[in-house]
Amino acid sequence: MRNSILVRSIAAVSGIVMLASVAACGDNTTASTDSSAKSDTKTETVSGNFSGAGASSQQAAVEAWIAGFQGTNPDAKVAYNPSGSGAGVSTFLTGATAWAGSDASLADNEVEQSKSVCASGTAFDIPVYISPIAVVFNLQGVSGKGKTLNMDADTIAKIFDGKITKWNDDAIKQQNPKVDLPDLDITVVHRSDKSGTTKNFLSYVKDAAGDAWSYELGENWPNEVGQGAKGTSGVISTVQQADGTIGYADASQAGELGTVAVKVGDDYVPFSAEAAAKVVDASPLDESATGDNRVVVKLDHNTTEAGAYPIVLVSYDVACPAYKDANTAKFVKSWLTYVTSDEGQQTAASAAGSAPMSNTLRQKVVKSIDAIKTK
Repeated sequence: MRNSILVRSIAAVSGIVMLASVAACGDNTTASTDSSAKSDTKTETVSGNFSGAGASSQQAAVEAWIAGFQGTNPDAKVAYNPSGSGAGVSTFLTGATAWAGSDASLADNEVEQSKSVCASGTAFDIPVYISPIAVVFNLQGVSGKGKTLNMDADTIAKIFDGKITKWNDDAIKQQNPKVDLPDLDITVVHRSDKSGTTKNFLSYVKDAAGDAWSYELGENWPNEVGQGAKGTSGVISTVQQADGTIGYADASQAGELGTVAVKVGDDYVPFSAEAAAKVVDASPLDESATGDNRVVVKLDHNTTEAGAYPIVLVSYDVACPAYKDANTAKFVKSWLTYVTSDEGQQTAASAAGSAPMSNTLRQKVVKSIDAIKTK
């Protein structure tokens, strides 16, 4: 699966996104006064074999991070299994991996379970990867790289709930009057595995579509509509294989597929790193994310800000504040320092079209990383 993932940049990122309005609250960490947001971690090299697992959305970025990290730490061998957010966190909670990647923040019971894995304290999650989630489709004569269809939240919800079943349904036609839409069945493709991408996508649907989406929010697909596919690459591959399909995936994997421009206010906004970052910019930290050192963003899916794209994935790395093995602690602290640095974030932007972390958000993240004990 790993080799099948299409690594494509979705946008030329023009600069670091300023997340000035992100405010610390609840048990989340508070901002440092050091505007440079540099970690106190020393730049000594790391050696040994280390592994992580989790979110497949991060894979393009993680491969670029591994190359960059090993360039300055040649004696460190780092591996990442894009097994999905749920599987990655579960593996981390057995102590089998040094860190996990997750498109969903930790649940309260997962924080509690981490006490048995961490040498002291509980696991924390910090954002490392910010990217739009694309609603991708394959429709002969309509789709293609850079081609879009306009849809509002109500339409998206009804498609993925099986209430809109034809591509020429009036709800789609009215929003795309200049497009010749075929009388063709819509085939929904969704994740079959426990997925943070699913949770992020459905969080938007639930918040923005109101009564059109009645299911409880979670990492598993909640209805019997359409067909499931494992991982980001599985969804993309399945959508590519048949005419009339529609799915959702980290936008870095959209490739040659058509994508949905989402209605925000009176306009329809296609995905881009800059447009996704505008939503994060206006979103506070989640005060319900209890636990030391956690930095969890509560996305505002109902934003009306011009040019904002509201279906956004904020993907996290999960780590311990103390490890039973000192060398693992040393690696994790060095690894997280690199991936959240300006260099690491620009590396991810080049590889996956993600939005680089701002200095404002990095100040909060660095405080959590610096709390990791290496002795």
